[in-house]
Amino acid sequence: MSDRGGDVGDDRIERVEHRTFCRVCNAMCGIVVTVAQGPGGHEVERVRGDHDHPLSRGYTCPKGRALGALHHEPRRLDRPLVGRGDARRAAAWDEVLDDLAARFRDAVSTGGPDSVAMYLASGSAFDTAGRRAAERFLQVLGSAQKYTATTIDTPCKPLVAELVGGWSGLTPVWDHERSRLLVLFGCNPVVSHGHSNAVPDPVERLREHRAAGGRVWVVDPRRTETVSRADHHLQVRPGSDWLVLGWLVRRLLDEPARRADATTRATGIEVLADVLDDPETGLTDDLVTRGTGLGLDLLGQLLDAVLDAGRISALTGTGTSMAATADTTEHLLWALHVLTDSYDRPGGMWFNPGYLGRMDTRDWEPSDGTAGAGPPSRPELPRRFGEWPCAALVSEIEAGHVTTLVVVGGNPVTAFPDAERTRAALASLETLVVLDILPTETTEVATHVLPAVDQLERADTTWLLDGYQLAVAAQATTAVVAPTAERRPVWWALGSLAERLGLSALPRGLDVATSTEADLLRPLYERSLGGLEEVVSNPSGVVGSGAVFGWVHDRVLPPGGWRLGAEPLVDQLRRHLAEAHARDDEGALVLIPHRQLRTMNSQLRDIAAPGARTDEVTVRVHPSVAVDLGNDGSAVTVTSAHGSVTGRLRADDRLHPGAVAVAHGWGDVNVSRLTSADDDIDPLTGMVLQSGVPVTLRRA
Repeated sequence: MSDRGGDVGDDRIERVEHRTFCRVCNAMCGIVVTVAQGPGGHEVERVRGDHDHPLSRGYTCPKGRALGALHHEPRRLDRPLVGRGDARRAAAWDEVLDDLAARFRDAVSTGGPDSVAMYLASGSAFDTAGRRAAERFLQVLGSAQKYTATTIDTPCKPLVAELVGGWSGLTPVWDHERSRLLVLFGCNPVVSHGHSNAVPDPVERLREHRAAGGRVWVVDPRRTETVSRADHHLQVRPGSDWLVLGWLVRRLLDEPARRADATTRATGIEVLADVLDDPETGLTDDLVTRGTGLGLDLLGQLLDAVLDAGRISALTGTGTSMAATADTTEHLLWALHVLTDSYDRPGGMWFNPGYLGRMDTRDWEPSDGTAGAGPPSRPELPRRFGEWPCAALVSEIEAGHVTTLVVVGGNPVTAFPDAERTRAALASLETLVVLDILPTETTEVATHVLPAVDQLERADTTWLLDGYQLAVAAQATTAVVAPTAERRPVWWALGSLAERLGLSALPRGLDVATSTEADLLRPLYERSLGGLEEVVSNPSGVVGSGAVFGWVHDRVLPPGGWRLGAEPLVDQLRRHLAEAHARDDEGALVLIPHRQLRTMNSQLRDIAAPGARTDEVTVRVHPSVAVDLGNDGSAVTVTSAHGSVTGRLRADDRLHPGAVAVAHGWGDVNVSRLTSADDDIDPLTGMVLQSGVPVTLRRA
């Protein structure tokens, strides 16, 4: 049956509106999907914002509105595919699963469970049943070879949360109802809707914040879309955000009363102060003004705003989290909040326990943040959060330790460093299984391509990401349309493979043949704040409460409170200070990332709602830099120490003259060619550095 409806004038066509929620980014906005159903199949005619949704309030972005176009995209993967290159052919599910079961058994018997690896990408995080089945599959198989998108662009956040707060799952959330000051470092929520922290309906929320007397400051080398909704913009040199944060922290530590007060809720205050105050190697005014390009008058205005607000809300984004100083930036961000008593306090930042997860009802044993051993081929890389960093996977393949890889909802050829090396390693695998909804650069080299349902074709809930929301809230949805062709849910595919191996990847007591997605999700609803009926009977979502405070202090923090003197972070701060004092890179060009309105990582690159346009990838530079490179549209080559990439030039006067901005996730203009999995690795997280990378430009 076709998944397109027949003639819209056919009186047998029935149009139905379904309330569901978007699963492209952490905001997870409520949407209403209009479906025309008729004898010839169905057509998703329109996707719009749900005005009854308590958090997104009718808002949705171009990515959400493109879900119908994505669902009907002619390139959709509709049947399982086996083989590479000219040998690739369509096959029945039973044949593919039987073949995979034989391959997995052989891999495990030959190389042990760790010969099988899994990469869980961003797409898997928004598929509750699929992600849970994937995690359990690897667990019951006994493999430690787990890799996720966390270590690609944001490992600094769980790292600092664990080292300072005792638990890697602590995600500070903006108290938008009470905050008087919001400071954004390398974060552009008008486009990204927040980074970890979800900000649905961002333009209106910023307007409401300012209308209530709050102020918004943006610290960013680019005059972003958020800047036009802010009160102040500090256009810093790329990669210098940490200097601004360090300067604020040092000034606050100069106040004896504040320093004494902070010691009642944190340890390591004096250690941090000694590092920052050192007259030769510390964070001197000269170092900060030289490094940021800002005058002390502008920095003083930001400090005055912090002092006037009392408690503050500050967020970071990929502009800081992909750089060499990512951990230090996040460390100083947490220090700023702790010194102003802004964490777990009204008017500052709160920690959402989750409507489904209910983390505030658990008793926690604080972690000391000690990393586990790295994989055999890269023992120097840390194991954190139950996984190894993605930088290790290619080495594990090349060393022969990994012969079988499962990729769920991602495109490592464009996401991983050193694109050509990554592609060659994936192509060398005995078995590469990719579960996705569209062909990608990664499916091109797979041995088995399994067609997954899209988000409109499956039931789901806001598990895992409900802790990022602006309220203690959740949403449940049934499938909007039935899957067509041979598309199958991820949980079904991995659950079926597990059963062929004599294992179970589903919750206890469930099997693939008799279970539905509702069966898999029901336990989450039953354990939730409001219970099963409360969640499933509210199609626009349910809110249990607004911000809640105190549970982190009461249940999670280590003895003595926040650990601002965590040794790994302090040592890294010292190293970055020493490097900054020795550096003389004024006038140098460095690569920075930027978010795009219509794409999310490698998703929706050339897909848009009817009548809308798609994004494009360009090499953006300041006009003063572009003048020697040609007109807009000219081909220019960006070169780093690790490789080159060529794209079309675009002069952008919103950029700092020292920045070269290229979006991530694209195939032709793939910035992963500019990075390396061997060099420029963050030693605390294993993240490959992707921002602040020195580059040169020339005409192609």
